[in-house]
Amino acid sequence: MRYSSTGEDVVQKMKLADMLSYADISHLNNIASYYDCDCKRNSKHELIQSILIKAGRKEFLKEQWKSFSPGDLRFLNNLVFDTRSSYSLEDLLAAVRHTSLEEKSDETPGSKPARTALESPREAVSRYRRSGWLFNGFTSSTKYMFHVPEDLKERFREELSLHLKSGLQVSMPPEVYREEQGLITEDLKLMLRYFQEHELTLNAEGFMYRKQQQQLLSTLHIEESLITKGPWRFGYGRSCSEYPDRFALLYDYAVAQRWVQETPAGLTLTEHGKECILSGNQVSMIQLFRFWLKIYKSAVPNLPSLVYWLGRCAKEWVTMDSLHATVGSLVTPFYYDTPRMILERRIVKMLLHLGMLRLGESQTLGTVIRMTPLGIKAGEIAPQLGHGTVHNDNDVII
Repeated sequence: MRYSSTGEDVVQKMKLADMLSYADISHLNNIASYYDCDCKRNSKHELIQSILIKAGRKEFLKEQWKSFSPGDLRFLNNLVFDTRSSYSLEDLLAAVRHTSLEEKSDETPGSKPARTALESPREAVSRYRRSGWLFNGFTSSTKYMFHVPEDLKERFREELSLHLKSGLQVSMPPEVYREEQGLITEDLKLMLRYFQEHELTLNAEGFMYRKQQQQLLSTLHIEESLITKGPWRFGYGRSCSEYPDRFALLYDYAVAQRWVQETPAGLTLTEHGKECILSGNQVSMIQLFRFWLKIYKSAVPNLPSLVYWLGRCAKEWVTMDSLHATVGSLVTPFYYDTPRMILERRIVKMLLHLGMLRLGESQTLGTVIRMTPLGIKAGEIAPQLGHGTVHNDNDVII
């Protein structure tokens, strides 16, 4: 989303102190009441100073953390990694609905009540306003939009990083581990050559027959099993319902690049596809990674931030169980997929296929993973790639 208003640009750069100075006195009073500030409630200057003193304390976020529910952490994590500078009420309501789960509040005496399933999305947005996380704009074009103070975003990221890393279980390097770096781009070229050399017909639904799939998969470096009967597959690309996950990503990417064309007569390689094979140029890893982020975001909207946190948390060997307990807490279910399934199958396994992590087995700790140098670099840029703020792949090196 692009904005032309100069007022929007100003709001985007504002810190908490700036936003407080533009807030009306009723909003300031709500924030002061939320944090039990001791000040004159009819003095805007005293209200601002009192709130800033509270919020400026080193323990401010640590104390708030005690009252955050898992849904709060998911919502705020989404917010601080979203590159948009403002949000409509509808944007926020949708984000709250997505990050909410049936939760039980484990409040302690004296703590602020955590959000539960009984709190409506509108009530949640109102609570985030009262706690100083959301502010309305101050110009005619921004007053109905909501903004987040930039310094609170940064502080939240720092605190969440400490929170996630504190729960990790580090492992010794496994004796044997699996790594697929470089294989996915090689298999993409092999797939295109197969399409060039074979006549492939499509079934009534527009997909390859299972025998054709089996023959093609057997020619690739990483051979996957065919899809078996089970829950309805959707949400992870146009062909995920009929093709295995890794192959579906390659196939969808080839179609999106116009290298492959589906016709009533069957599957054919386009002139663009033939040029790709003849050129001998390496397939762009950054474009394939960006494409994966794009098509999986329909099911996992906060995927870029999850990849970012994996890059931060798995710089050394860590257990899958501890990653599920930490980073996995930021994942919401998607129909038949539980948070653990999404983390292990939709994220970790696909990052393995993209050559961005190593997967091993420890005799005592079970499954362990470690990001590759490529994966660590990709994690750093995933939020920018996922939200479309990087427009030239030549400016990105991973």
